[in-house]
Amino acid sequence: MFFTGHSGGWLMEQRRNLLKGLLGAAAWSAMGAPAIAQAPFRSTRIVVETRGSGADLILIPGLASTSAVWGRITARLAERRRLHLVSVRGFGDLPAGDNADGAVMRALAGEVGRYIAETGLAAPAVIGHSMGGQVALRLAADAPSRVGRLMTVDASPFFPALISPGATVGDVEPIAQVAYQAIQFLGDEGLRARGRSLGLELGGAADAVFGSMGWQGGDRRVLAQSLYEVMTVDLRHRLAEITAPVTVVYGWSPDAASPRSRTDSLFRGAYASLPRPARFERIEGAEHMVMIDQPTRFLAAVDRFMA
Repeated sequence: MFFTGHSGGWLMEQRRNLLKGLLGAAAWSAMGAPAIAQAPFRSTRIVVETRGSGADLILIPGLASTSAVWGRITARLAERRRLHLVSVRGFGDLPAGDNADGAVMRALAGEVGRYIAETGLAAPAVIGHSMGGQVALRLAADAPSRVGRLMTVDASPFFPALISPGATVGDVEPIAQVAYQAIQFLGDEGLRARGRSLGLELGGAADAVFGSMGWQGGDRRVLAQSLYEVMTVDLRHRLAEITAPVTVVYGWSPDAASPRSRTDSLFRGAYASLPRPARFERIEGAEHMVMIDQPTRFLAAVDRFMA
């Protein structure tokens, strides 16, 4: 069993690897994007902006990211499509709104579904990155008729399984609680100042993580709760309810020494319960931020997805 029947050193190493993978997957991107028009929709949880014309495509960013994460590819995507760029309130400079209290991801999926219904979109395509991929999966399971096709980008229905395939929610819960409290109570300066000591307390992962993520402009309550959910939400049992075709995009490396060399089997295992087998698209040379690491290859994958 995961985290059981082993020495304290092994346990610490597993916790270190789990935190590094999960927290690293939440990397903040500061890519800028030009101003775009506000869609005729109001929400206390999300902001949606539109650009372009053509087939409807909804883009949902990940933890601590706004729609600016798509900045390098937005213009190209909008050449033949009407983009609906979602940002989560409480990430970036957006006020937290109702995301400041209680669970986040279930409500976000509901709001994206409401946006689809109130703006009259007919089964649009949906792309979600990281945490946004989990929101998209929940949306497709909750309201199958509202999603025409779905792409997840370096996202899993249960993120810990990408680090240790045998992990359970119970295994991850204590680590998620520590991460939640660290973000909630330390504050931005505290996170930067205590990165090294916090890294030791959490098994060595947080030192590099908090330094690279920055946590700039986000509401700590929303960040903490969202990270907790990313670490503990298991949607694998919901995959059977998804009727839309699913494409799974992820970073990959041919280097056997890289953890990315093993992503093929990990992602295929994660989506095995889909009633319709997913299409898997590995992007060589990309890490977690696939659309930033390899924008040309990612755009080609989107073209195939939308064809």
